[in-house]
Amino acid sequence: METVQIITADGTALTAKKFTPASTIKSVVVMPAAMGVKQNFYEPFAEFLAENGIAVLSFDYRGMGESVPAQFRHSLRGFDADILIWAERDYNAALKTAKEWQPDVPLLIVGHSLGGQLPGLVPDNHLIDGMLTVGCGSGYWRDNSPQLKRFVWLMWYFLVPLYTRIWGYFPGKKMRKVGDLPKGVIYQWSRWCRSPEYFVEKDGSPMQTGHHKIHKPILCMSFTDDEMMSRRSIDSMHDYYSNARVERRYINPKDVDARRIGHFGFFRPQFRNTLWQQALQWLNTAPQST
Repeated sequence: METVQIITADGTALTAKKFTPASTIKSVVVMPAAMGVKQNFYEPFAEFLAENGIAVLSFDYRGMGESVPAQFRHSLRGFDADILIWAERDYNAALKTAKEWQPDVPLLIVGHSLGGQLPGLVPDNHLIDGMLTVGCGSGYWRDNSPQLKRFVWLMWYFLVPLYTRIWGYFPGKKMRKVGDLPKGVIYQWSRWCRSPEYFVEKDGSPMQTGHHKIHKPILCMSFTDDEMMSRRSIDSMHDYYSNARVERRYINPKDVDARRIGHFGFFRPQFRNTLWQQALQWLNTAPQST
């Protein structure tokens, strides 16, 4: 593993990590994070892919993880970012970096939650040759899992406006919810999660996204015990990819001899011989099926 910098089109430096196989490289995967999750969380899975001939580029969005500038390490107050900036500048820069790094092999996405939502907002999504989504659904609160719906209405309509106004950013670490997020990110995410359309403009009107531009194969891996995403939210999100061939696997933990998977469990090494093998097989064959 090598730590590198990605420089975005607007000159922002992002911290990224390259995982390079020792053997012949079959493909390169860009691994964007879920909301509030640091790239280090995905390191065991990235190492597994590299062991099996797949190069991986992970990164932290600006204002997250190792991509937080030194002057904002103790507080994100005043840090300028929103989710569109994450997609159009950071995610896009990661795609272009991966393609420049490994130009002769297919470029694939492994997108956890938010990481699987955003490709339709990435300008150069034509570079994508296939995509694996993990626990990826719409954030619309009424389509969240039943246990989450009891809380999220309070978060979107009360806690986010109150605490963000007080702190100047969303103090997720103090609240033990999603982690610290820049003001622009949490306000935009809150607006999206309050709308059935999910991707909406500031006035609440539906956003014109580019999900329909993606024609490459997609494997959606989701889980019956996901504490955040319901089956309805997962299906509605993948319906945005209207021109892609989407294979939907809705997996019960019992199917892989597990007691629990949940929203984050896929990336834990306990699934190396089950879920990870499913993912690896698909990643190895998807580019040939286009």
